[in-house]
Amino acid sequence: MTDWTDGLHRARAHAPFLARALDRRPDIAEMLARGKVDAAMALVRSSGTVADTGVALRRERLALSLVVAIADLAGAYDLTQVVTALTDFADRALDAAIGAAIRRRVPDAPSVGLSGIALGKMGARELNYSSDIDPILLFDPETLPRRDRDDPAEAAQMAARHIVDLLSTITAEGHVFRVDLRLRPQSEITPLALSFGAAITHYESSALAWERAAFIRARAASGDIAAAQSFLDTIRPFVWRRSLDFGAIAEIARLTTRIRDHYAAGQAIGPGYDLKRGRGGIREVEFFAQTYQLIHGGRNPALRLRGTRASLDALADAAIIAPDDARVLGESYDRLRTIEHRLQMVGDKQTHSLPTDAGALDTIAALDGTTGAALVAELAAISDQVGTRFDALIATLAPRGAVAVPDQPLARDLRELGFAEPDALATRIEGWGNGKFRALRSEAAREAFAQIRAPLLRALAAAPDQARALLRWEQLIEHLPSAINIFRLLEARPALFDVVMRVLAHAPLLADDLARRADLLDALIDRTAFDLPGDVPAIAARLSRTEKGDDYQCLLDAVRRRVGEMRFALGVQLIEQAHGALAIANALSRVAEATIDVLTTATEAEFAGVHGHVPDSRLVILGLGRLGGGALTHASDLDLIFLFSGDYAHDSDGARPLGGTLYYTRLCQRVTAALSAPTAAGALYDVDTRLRPSGTQGPIAVTLDSFARYQREEAWTWEHMALCRARVVHGSDADRAALAAIIDSVLTMPRDPAALRADVLKMRGEMARHKPPRGPMDVKLARGGLVDAEFIVHYLQLRERTAFNTDLGLAISALADAGLVPHAMRVSHDLLARLLVVVRLMAPDGAFPPEASRAIVAHACGEADWDHLIAAIAAARAAIAATWQTVFCETLET
Repeated sequence: MTDWTDGLHRARAHAPFLARALDRRPDIAEMLARGKVDAAMALVRSSGTVADTGVALRRERLALSLVVAIADLAGAYDLTQVVTALTDFADRALDAAIGAAIRRRVPDAPSVGLSGIALGKMGARELNYSSDIDPILLFDPETLPRRDRDDPAEAAQMAARHIVDLLSTITAEGHVFRVDLRLRPQSEITPLALSFGAAITHYESSALAWERAAFIRARAASGDIAAAQSFLDTIRPFVWRRSLDFGAIAEIARLTTRIRDHYAAGQAIGPGYDLKRGRGGIREVEFFAQTYQLIHGGRNPALRLRGTRASLDALADAAIIAPDDARVLGESYDRLRTIEHRLQMVGDKQTHSLPTDAGALDTIAALDGTTGAALVAELAAISDQVGTRFDALIATLAPRGAVAVPDQPLARDLRELGFAEPDALATRIEGWGNGKFRALRSEAAREAFAQIRAPLLRALAAAPDQARALLRWEQLIEHLPSAINIFRLLEARPALFDVVMRVLAHAPLLADDLARRADLLDALIDRTAFDLPGDVPAIAARLSRTEKGDDYQCLLDAVRRRVGEMRFALGVQLIEQAHGALAIANALSRVAEATIDVLTTATEAEFAGVHGHVPDSRLVILGLGRLGGGALTHASDLDLIFLFSGDYAHDSDGARPLGGTLYYTRLCQRVTAALSAPTAAGALYDVDTRLRPSGTQGPIAVTLDSFARYQREEAWTWEHMALCRARVVHGSDADRAALAAIIDSVLTMPRDPAALRADVLKMRGEMARHKPPRGPMDVKLARGGLVDAEFIVHYLQLRERTAFNTDLGLAISALADAGLVPHAMRVSHDLLARLLVVVRLMAPDGAFPPEASRAIVAHACGEADWDHLIAAIAAARAAIAATWQTVFCETLET
């Protein structure tokens, strides 16, 4: 309920800063007394119309602080509106200061080449009333406006100093913002503004763990926004790592512990309590969310949010934290921020601590509409519920800083098993059953766990990376609503411990799947768990099984569960080396093809129930890329082209008829959703339809005749190269034959060898410039890697009109038999193809896998050890590069 009279009264009675502001701006006071907040905001904006930027910003800041504070106290603005208004002004103020600093040296120059990256609460759009702003100032030496005689770096430093002075110097008009530039790289030795290049080098090579956490909330805020956003895009892999960095996570927890120790005087609830840094305070809520974001955000982009409340909600939506934890922490955070604002309204000072004087404490409470005693009691409850949750997080992630417990039987067992820091680890493990995990809260669950604790600890001790296996085990039981059945299963099948631990230690994608779906362990129980799945019809029959009364949605869920089980089992088979990597890749492809066929058939039937069928017309789906070649990895998406036979001019014959083109457009959208949209049972595949005629500008589905005409008359060379691995994955026998004939006629068209060579080299050059390898194990994009092998093969196939086999290995052998490439190229290709399958599962970011996992990678690739594998990779890339030189007369740098 909004009460402007009460808000104004409390401001005048208990906040001297606001009372003075009301006296200085009677025009705004009058508008607020009449409840006309929009009109008051118009007066705020008109306050900053004077020519002097510093004066204009100071006047606007005072007016804005007044309006927002009164609207807050009156109940017209909630916390989100308050912090958004304050942050929007900070963005404008920094932008104006950047522009003024540039024009001070170069009049009329545009605001380019100098950017303000907002961090902290400004980056999160959560500024408080009297907050500092924490930007990083970056410049581009090539585009920063400067005088002819100015060195770019010197010009940037002069601009940075002017920005700080303009915003933070206290004048008769007050100040705008205190500017804290200490979050820049190596702030103790670096200038106030850094070049983009220097900053990128720092973050990619020598940045500290806390800097990763800081950049969770980084935002391109002011100045040259486009350059700032490009910078943030470049360093995204530094912030959001696909593989967990346990040292970084532990450092965040140790940092928080040090903050608690440093601000020990503000830990006790009561007068002097520090709302920001105290136990159960604002920072602990923020760190709680950010730590989980660091852990999971690399593989789940939905968690890459800046706002604290939004991040907590996203973590709950992803089932990473309990919904109740998200609610409690979020509500506590909002309340703590509101009280923090009350503290700062009194004197416009950046304070976070309750007054130590009882009278001053009562003043703060009265401004908030309560009493001192009630406020302290409320904060005690908030601190306890936040602090308890954060204590559990610290214990889970970084027990290194914990106080050692006296020697106990568990600690002795851990010491004998060879664990480091057994006392701290014993405390951590004992905490599992003391309320840490809901799956262990019942007496029956704790009894079941007691039966497996000894073999579990032995399995953890034997894991090549104990810390990684331990953390992922905790993630597994954290997501279990009930753990009794899992514990009983592991008790009955002790051999499963070794398998589970290897999965947790070596395969992040499988470990995440297992953490979300503990029932995936069921896929490993049956004696056939390590058999490869059958052919496509057999897999399709397994996927199609339904119960009586099941509808379309039930089938979607069932297929997702079964595909998840098969993909998980195949991943385990790869880790356990039950089958070769290429056999696993082919099996993954058969699973995908069966999934496409089952879900497309079901979607067609569901769609036809409303719209009928188009007479003498059928859907045909063409698979390309790794799907077409029958060699998927666990990270592959599905490259599909949707086509249909018959005439697009015919309408469908259902209750709600559609024209042919619209019919297949909507049907294909439904099929894509069936394959890619997550349901309660999870997600399936990412679908890529950009290879269709005319790419993203073209319709999602075209007739076979249109496809044939496009390929013969309009398609680019790269589209014909893609057809070399095209394979029909859904369609009638007649349509499959018709499409195969079209593809054959296109691929065997006569070509100008010189023009073909020029096109291929241009395409590969563009690809190398725009899609560099992600890391040292990205043997797909590295020069002399799989993409270069594919280009060689497709070029020769098109030039010679021969060896058209969608299996790239078989195509290479056919070209070798024809004397067009050396037979050794097949060996090189197969090694890199095996490696790609393995690293996409074990090191999906393209980096070297953890040292403990390298032997598995080497053995899965058929090499004796890691050193032999590295040497074999180098030899394979050199061989492919040599073939490239022979075929194209062009040298590759490998």
